Amino acid sequence: MATQRTTMYSRGGKKLYAVRNADGSFKDIQSYARAHRMDIARKSKDELAAAAGTAKKAVKKAAKKVARKASAAKKAVRKAVKKVMRKAAPRKAVKKATRKAAPRKAVRKAAPRKGARKAAVRKTVRKSAPRKAARKATRGRR
Repeated sequence: MATQRTTMYSRGGKKLYAVRNADGSFKDIQSYARAHRMDIARKSKDELAAAAGTAKKAVKKAAKKVARKASAAKKAVRKAVKKVMRKAAPRKAVKKATRKAAPRKAVRKAAPRKGARKAAVRKTVRKSAPRKAARKATRGRR
């Protein structure tokens, strides 16, 4: 409950508010200027409720605005991607067509000749045979 104030004037002529207790005695004496500043700074319950309602509306409005901007941005991205895909599709088709049209070179591995392999084996056998015989001959003499 708001406290009631009695209006008074000081000797110098300044306006004062006298705040009283429940029994009627003076609780506080305020200058009008100070009391008025406090009254303006303080808001009533109705004002607070109204401000909260407008704040909620403002938040909802801002959220809708952000959502609209986000959906518009998504649409712009989709549009740009489609445009890029349209440009890229013909290039891929051209590359595939040129690949199919170009003749492939046949890469053949040279088959090893049988005669060359046998000759190489014979050479290694011929070189090692005299050595083995020489080793056998020297082992018994020791």
